[in-house]
Amino acid sequence: MEVGGSQLNAVELAATVQRLGHEVVVIGEPGPMVAHVTAAGLEHLPLDPGRRRPSAATVRLLRDLAVRRRLDVVHGYEWPPGVEAFYTSLTGPAAAVCTVMSMDVAPFLPPSLPLVVGTREIQERAAPGRRHVHLIEPPVDVTANVPGHPVGAFREEFGLEEGPFDLVVVGRLVRELKLEGVLTAIDVAGRLATELDLRLIVVGDGPARPEAESRAAEANAAAGRRAVVLTGQLLDPRPAYAAATACLAMGGSALRSLAFAKPLIVQGEQGFFELLTPDTEKLFLSQGWYGLGAGPEEGPARLESALRTLAGDPALRHRLGEYGRRLVTDRFSLDRAARTQLDIYQQSIAERPAPLDALTTATGVLRHKLHRRYQRLRGTASRDDFNNVARRPV
Repeated sequence: MEVGGSQLNAVELAATVQRLGHEVVVIGEPGPMVAHVTAAGLEHLPLDPGRRRPSAATVRLLRDLAVRRRLDVVHGYEWPPGVEAFYTSLTGPAAAVCTVMSMDVAPFLPPSLPLVVGTREIQERAAPGRRHVHLIEPPVDVTANVPGHPVGAFREEFGLEEGPFDLVVVGRLVRELKLEGVLTAIDVAGRLATELDLRLIVVGDGPARPEAESRAAEANAAAGRRAVVLTGQLLDPRPAYAAATACLAMGGSALRSLAFAKPLIVQGEQGFFELLTPDTEKLFLSQGWYGLGAGPEEGPARLESALRTLAGDPALRHRLGEYGRRLVTDRFSLDRAARTQLDIYQQSIAERPAPLDALTTATGVLRHKLHRRYQRLRGTASRDDFNNVARRPV
């Protein structure tokens, strides 16, 4: 239950499903996202943070809970809870659904387990050999995330006077997917700050924070001023989005940026930075709010070009902000996503997973665990095992 875009999407969808008239229980280990769960009016049941993932004990707990509470569906987010939901459904009354918001789907997930993914590209890649792969693009609460959200307390807390062009990044500081782009942004902001009134605000925390802080110190020294500000984690990042002149983001954070009517530079890996415009919209609707560039060495020039374009044209910023707000409201609203999710639940109840998938899934999980252990012994293991898109062989 750490703070992240996928976790926030899960909680917001759960709250919307409950608002539509259904009973929802959120089961997860302790963490900062529990505050969001309870604030949304949802019941939270704790899991042991020291348990194995996946584990037979969790399957038994979920099965017993499904019997006692007469649950219809157990919905696991990412592959370990998805596997636990699958085994729960084999011996209990509840059907199983799994959402995968990572950039790859674990190949050992049961073919008969209904999957939900976040981009059309991942859906097409995962579909062969699977019974159902559904698409729910990352939803946004367009009522809670709106232009004009109060920013005064946020600016005061972090000493952020109005005036500069504020480029805001909100996300976890982890090496997989995100660190390359964040470090590039820090370097570019430090260099451009010598000639433009530009400031980079990085909101988030994680294991890569010391590296980001070190690069920020270097950038600020080179700029001769506070050009890069790291705020740490915010349980409610809405003031940061609202205070932005423009946002740099990927995934769910990119869509929340649009909800605040901010111009958006989409961040990916291998030097990918691309300004969202009506001309680039089709690309992101297909592959998701992410991309792979030709190489990290191209990143600084691509990001600098986008920033100079936005910094020099306030009218363009206004047009792109209004366009982004319309796009997210029309296509990515929570109500629309929740109703799609309810349809998936109904279908999963009617078409239960195949028991024959149990053995192949167990074998696949065991092989994956052994491979991960080998990677850890070699020091090559990543924190997010299915988010290493830039390293995936083509």
